[in-house]
Amino acid sequence: MNGGKQGALAAAGLAAFLLIWEAVPRFGLASPFFVPPPSDLPLTFWRELSGGYWGAAVGDSLGHYLMGLAIGTSLGVALGVATALSRRLECLLSWVVRLLRPVPGLAWVPFAIIWFGISERAATFIIVIGVLWINYYAAFAAARAVDRDFLELADAFGQGGHWSKLVKIILPGASGGILAGVRTGLGQAWMAVVAAEMFGIHGVGQRMMQASSLLATDVVLVYMVTIAALFGLTDALFVLIRDRVLAWQR
Repeated sequence: MNGGKQGALAAAGLAAFLLIWEAVPRFGLASPFFVPPPSDLPLTFWRELSGGYWGAAVGDSLGHYLMGLAIGTSLGVALGVATALSRRLECLLSWVVRLLRPVPGLAWVPFAIIWFGISERAATFIIVIGVLWINYYAAFAAARAVDRDFLELADAFGQGGHWSKLVKIILPGASGGILAGVRTGLGQAWMAVVAAEMFGIHGVGQRMMQASSLLATDVVLVYMVTIAALFGLTDALFVLIRDRVLAWQR
């Protein structure tokens, strides 16, 4: 199936979804109060935008998102690569990782509030936890999968220094897997942002909670669509950057 047909099918699927969504409240299958039709959302969005709520919430959430994503990704990749290259470090951290990895980011919320208060640092901490392990495992697997024959060749040609191997062999060889983990973390970070802000930290999550407490479901939907759009934008930008970075592999 060519790209044109795939695009047409995707557009048709989206159109069908929106039509069904519009029809459900219009034909009385559900109350518009609980399931606002999509045709109501542009006006609601305009009210949020003109009132300054949308811009303030999105701006604060982007700040939390970028900070948490940067720290969590950097720590996860660095720790994953280091563990893959050192059997001693892998053994040392094996049970620590097994204990901490299954704990979801939301479980850290009480500690985040105790340690940092209801603040931006608490939100950043929760987002860091949300993306760290994704990047850790992706980087670990990618670095461990690099062909060891290349490392032996580096030793044979006098390029056996640890830093030289890391920069010239390990990171280039593992870049595809590492960037796949980073891409997964982009979406996970947005979920963590909303979860972190629902506990009183200003941003999209807090605005959604305020709207839900007033049963303003149309406002909640506006911010749900906003999150989806922001994720789509960040993912598309990342794919462009990734393709440029990995162009040498083609």
